[in-house]
Amino acid sequence: MEKTKERKPAPRRAVATDAWQADGAKKAPVVDLKTYRLRIFGKVDREVSLSLEQLAAMPAVTKKLDMSCATRLSRPEDEWTGIPMNMLLAMAAPRGDFLMLWSRCSNYSASVPLEKVDDDCMVAFAWNGEPLGPKHGGPVRAIMPGHYAWKNTLWLDGIEVMDKDRPGSWETGGSAPRVGLRKGEGVTEGGRALAEKPLPKRRGVR
Repeated sequence: MEKTKERKPAPRRAVATDAWQADGAKKAPVVDLKTYRLRIFGKVDREVSLSLEQLAAMPAVTKKLDMSCATRLSRPEDEWTGIPMNMLLAMAAPRGDFLMLWSRCSNYSASVPLEKVDDDCMVAFAWNGEPLGPKHGGPVRAIMPGHYAWKNTLWLDGIEVMDKDRPGSWETGGSAPRVGLRKGEGVTEGGRALAEKPLPKRRGVR
């Protein structure tokens, strides 16, 4: 297993031990595994379209990474297996500075600066040694350490490279566009930062 980048733990976090789910998703979308394709498109030299079989044949990495929700719940050091996102992007030769991580099947998107895609970021297909199921964003999902979970798009089926930033699903609802755990930024609710609210008794992370 590869050693991951050392990251400072986010302040005032509680561990989600008995609940881990796609928060806010009433029902996982149906993904046809036979026709599934992960597309990399937009401002690229070469558009890429990969089936699940092609993704499975690529060199994978396994890393222990944290998952943190805006509610301040975290899943520390879960074991994720997948394809490094930088490896996939290199296949397309990006010419833009921003990414939109798409889940067309659930009508969801999340924008991320390309410079924030480090060696720990991946397109994951397994969690703690087991295939990633629909409940947790399978067959594949984005893992973006250092960002709140809403940037870790579930049911990932598209990576769009953009020359200019655009708001994703949460940003269009009023959330801060650049939420980095180590900077202490947060989303807003009724004009008040969520960081000011007490910890929830029980809630899953995306």
